[in-house]
Amino acid sequence: MKALVAVKRVVDFNVKVRVKADGSDVEIGNVKMSMNPFDEIAVEEAVRLKEAGKISEIVVVSLGEKKCEDVLRTALAMGADRAIHVETDEKLEPLAVAKILKKIAETEQVQLCLLGKQAIDDDANQTAQMLAALMNAPQATFASKVVLNEQEVVVTREIDGGLETLALKLPAVISTDLRLNEPRFVKLPNLMAAKKKTLEKRSIDEFGVDITPRLSVQKYAEPKARQAGIKVANAAELVEKLTAAKVI
Repeated sequence: MKALVAVKRVVDFNVKVRVKADGSDVEIGNVKMSMNPFDEIAVEEAVRLKEAGKISEIVVVSLGEKKCEDVLRTALAMGADRAIHVETDEKLEPLAVAKILKKIAETEQVQLCLLGKQAIDDDANQTAQMLAALMNAPQATFASKVVLNEQEVVVTREIDGGLETLALKLPAVISTDLRLNEPRFVKLPNLMAAKKKTLEKRSIDEFGVDITPRLSVQKYAEPKARQAGIKVANAAELVEKLTAAKVI
């Protein structure tokens, strides 16, 4: 059984994101970049399934500029078998990404697609759902537990009311949530060994997908600074303050 995992290169989650002075974009110059945390969880889950003998091969895919090689090498060091880098300097919207992933999934004949539930740069939370729709495949989002069998995958997912368990026929698409697992620490020897694994370069033009943006961003702005809180002496004063603020 073969699994496809999509990974994205984003600003590291420990970095405080700042907006450019002209409001045209987010500042990424000289900023630490890394694999999207939710995608890292997806890679870890695929590797664990392979270690359990449920998956025979893991193919990781990233779409973007040349520097995306870094996150692909990290995924290979974690335990993925092969990597595909679809090169482009254009910013891709979720639909374009989903269409390209669909073509790769069909070519690779994968039975399981694992994606992070969202990327921490745009927080779109759309790619996995769009990929499932394009593939006409069952999907389970926000997965907190994955049990893979020969003909189906049983997924426990987090919903507003608690937990929901779904049994999906393969091939299927799953998006991973934070509580699914804790990604392993990648050791230097594994990073060195990953350099010997296959990293295939492909041009985005060969997929024949229209990547023209459907949305336009007018302006980026940082959120307003929050005002400092105050302490109240008793419940009566709390009610007075909330009434003055027209909260109650």
